[in-house]
Amino acid sequence: STRKESSAASDVYKRQTWRLLLMLNKELLDALNEQMNHEYFAAHAYMAMAAYCDSKSYEGFANFYIQQAKEERFHGKKIYDYINDRGEQAIFNSIPAPKSEFTSILETFEDGLAQEQDVTRRFYNLSDLANKDKDYATISFLNWFLDEQVEEESMFDTHIDYLNRIGDDSNTLYLYEKELAARSFNEDEA
Repeated sequence: STRKESSAASDVYKRQTWRLLLMLNKELLDALNEQMNHEYFAAHAYMAMAAYCDSKSYEGFANFYIQQAKEERFHGKKIYDYINDRGEQAIFNSIPAPKSEFTSILETFEDGLAQEQDVTRRFYNLSDLANKDKDYATISFLNWFLDEQVEEESMFDTHIDYLNRIGDDSNTLYLYEKELAARSFNEDEA
């Protein structure tokens, strides 16, 4: 019986030790939770942009933002999974209402770029915290997001360039919108 108790105690000790190795520094955990919530806010903001586009009968642009929202929710879930994989609990906060009034399609893309630039800054700050803690698993995890942000900012910048070039040419805008109507987000390809 003493042998069984000793073995059981050893198993508990091993699980507790393993959990301690997985645990995140509180400051880093709080920042990851904040970023997870911000990803869901970004999805909310993109849905508001989609609603604006739909209200102006720009279904192709609306589709673009609906796909962006799906991608942001995927990012939020990716952070959620990481927090849980590290033996911690993801904490959800309330999401503030996003901006819902825009003056043009161009403004939605400019706001989208500003939002992506803010997200990039946030991931840089997270990376700084992970580097400070020498949390190599989190550093590796965050690298995926840093690479993703280069693509996101570039994409929005390109759309802004195109929209500025198109200007008031409604025929070209129509063709461009049809191109964006075909966009889809596939988690398996992310």
